Amino acid sequence: MSDLIDTGRRTFLKVSAALGGGLMLGFYLPGCSREDYPKPENTFTPNAWIQIGFDGGVTFMIERAEMGQGVVTALSMLLAEELEVDLDAIKTEFAVARPEMGATGGSQSIYLAWQPLRQAGAAARQMLIRAAAERWQVAQSECQARHGEVVHHPSQRALPYGELAAQAATYSAPRDIKLKAPHEYELIGKPTTGIDMLAKIKGEALFGMDVAVPGMKIAVLARPPVFGARVDAFDDSEVRQLPGVVAVASIGSAVAVVADSFPVALRARDRLKVQWRDMDNPMADDQAMRQACQKALAEEGEEVTDRGDARQRLSRAGAKIIDVTYETPLLAHAPMEPMNCTVDLGADRCEIWVPTQNQAEALKVAEEITGLSQRQIKVHPTFIGGGFGRRLDVDYVREAVAVARAVKVPVKLMGTMSESIRGGYYRPANMARLRAVVGDDGLPEVVTARFAGPKLALGGVDIPYSIANLYHDRVKLSVSFPIGAMRSVGASQNGFIVESFIDELAHAAGADPLEFRLGLLKDASPRYRGVLETVANKAGWGQPVAGRSQGVALYHSFRSWVAHVVELSVSPAGKIRIHRVVSAIDCGRVVNPDTVKAQVEGAVIFALTAALYGEINLKQGRVLQSNYHDYPLLTLAETPEIEVHIVASDEPPTGVGEPGVPPLAPAVANALFAATGRRIRKLPLIAHFSKPG
Repeated sequence: MSDLIDTGRRTFLKVSAALGGGLMLGFYLPGCSREDYPKPENTFTPNAWIQIGFDGGVTFMIERAEMGQGVVTALSMLLAEELEVDLDAIKTEFAVARPEMGATGGSQSIYLAWQPLRQAGAAARQMLIRAAAERWQVAQSECQARHGEVVHHPSQRALPYGELAAQAATYSAPRDIKLKAPHEYELIGKPTTGIDMLAKIKGEALFGMDVAVPGMKIAVLARPPVFGARVDAFDDSEVRQLPGVVAVASIGSAVAVVADSFPVALRARDRLKVQWRDMDNPMADDQAMRQACQKALAEEGEEVTDRGDARQRLSRAGAKIIDVTYETPLLAHAPMEPMNCTVDLGADRCEIWVPTQNQAEALKVAEEITGLSQRQIKVHPTFIGGGFGRRLDVDYVREAVAVARAVKVPVKLMGTMSESIRGGYYRPANMARLRAVVGDDGLPEVVTARFAGPKLALGGVDIPYSIANLYHDRVKLSVSFPIGAMRSVGASQNGFIVESFIDELAHAAGADPLEFRLGLLKDASPRYRGVLETVANKAGWGQPVAGRSQGVALYHSFRSWVAHVVELSVSPAGKIRIHRVVSAIDCGRVVNPDTVKAQVEGAVIFALTAALYGEINLKQGRVLQSNYHDYPLLTLAETPEIEVHIVASDEPPTGVGEPGVPPLAPAVANALFAATGRRIRKLPLIAHFSKPG
């Protein structure tokens, strides 16, 4: 493995050789051969994730991407709990990519690791206890593992793991793995500071932008101004004369400029003369997309839910129909760390350092482009400076490997914020038409909901309410620009649509929005009521500070339940100010409460940015926004007070990173309606609230 060069800004973390296995596919359990896992010398390696050195050092090979969501800490807590070691005794490293690795997305890291990672730690613990018992010639039942050593209580003898590792390495894993009971937990459920926090504060954590390898040059791309365009020809005669320029090469969809430094590469790119072909892409246009959605809403779609006889009753309903349309826009991920990838490609090897959520796909792409076998390719994941789903796509890995192959030197491909916004993978726009028949008691007798948009915008629809006649269908549309998953995917927009509409029904019934929801949740999981009642109690529902109004919303996504109460005011000049957000989450048993609260806080800020400001406009294949000045983020001064309350649960852990997003936009919209009487059915809220209506 190539050594990473210290740039002076950070002390680079080293990454290790692949060890096999994967959180997505399962840990080493009985029935699997430990010979499948390469084992470093002088270590006890009972499975793919644990290395216990004969010197006593414990290393945890992590197969998930860390992008601020706290999995390095939470996963380490699971392992340390059952392995019986102190958390600060564990050294963590990101595992080199293997084909069977699962992507980090869908709020699955703890959900998938909960059982197998604890089993992996417990199995190793039991093997170490066996080694100690045999050394002392005592019964295993007389021995206990504690804080990195095995203790024989009757004789008060103790042996550290390092002295037992060699003997334990000769055993097969136990088939009867005994996990701790919840009342025995010493780490799980306790607030814990991130174990990677100090390295980040000191600048020692390796992010993709920090990587440097011997002989490395910097590459930037001249990208097409229109989605789908490709390089026809280019004139680099002026560029090649610039000091510091190393090479210029076409990679099909772009032209790479390779130089000694990033500033030189950017200046050279700006002087490059490129001719593009296939410049006509009229369907890559947000207005064309809007018109296509409007047309689709008049068509029959793919049936998702058909309860009762909703469509027949709707056609006979008469005058009591509520009929509304909601819209959501395109969004860009815009992470603070732009896309980047470092590649060192030789005749018979390829090494890649990349901040990615999808290590296995990065490996596959490198194999396709280089023609090398997977054994000749090493993909080293780094810390990620913001993912939000953007780094599930590995287009930047494909481009970096293509550039390295073309110029025959190690390269770091570096993007800019403008490229992230103008050349990304976008959360698609969508539109929905919802209709309801309201009975004399004010309750909905019939609801139909039709959603139109690309596939990624059609999922995540949650309607848990007791509606006897419910019909939900969807119409899938194709687009001619790149789309990708964004934090909470379809739920990020459909939560706004569903929960705003429920608020409309409450208003039509003359009912309190909270009580209206609670009354309609009689047949739903009690966990809906749990978060709703918790958030209402903690927020002081119905008793806002003078001059403020409240809105509530509830949603289930990624196996978890979240409710928000938003408290806001609107000035006489029409300026919206969010003062307070109170949140409740039921995500099953909590591993690290600090991480859960931080993730919900982050989800609130992320979702507020999108709800208030987020919109990407396309015109004939061109993105009109270019940077944070015209695609703004929520500022520190605009960020409200955020309170997060965790609903206690003994159920297995579920998602945390994404479930906080979907109910935030509707809670804001519902509070805005409470404050002004204006129902905004199109995001972003500020842009459409400012329009006469």
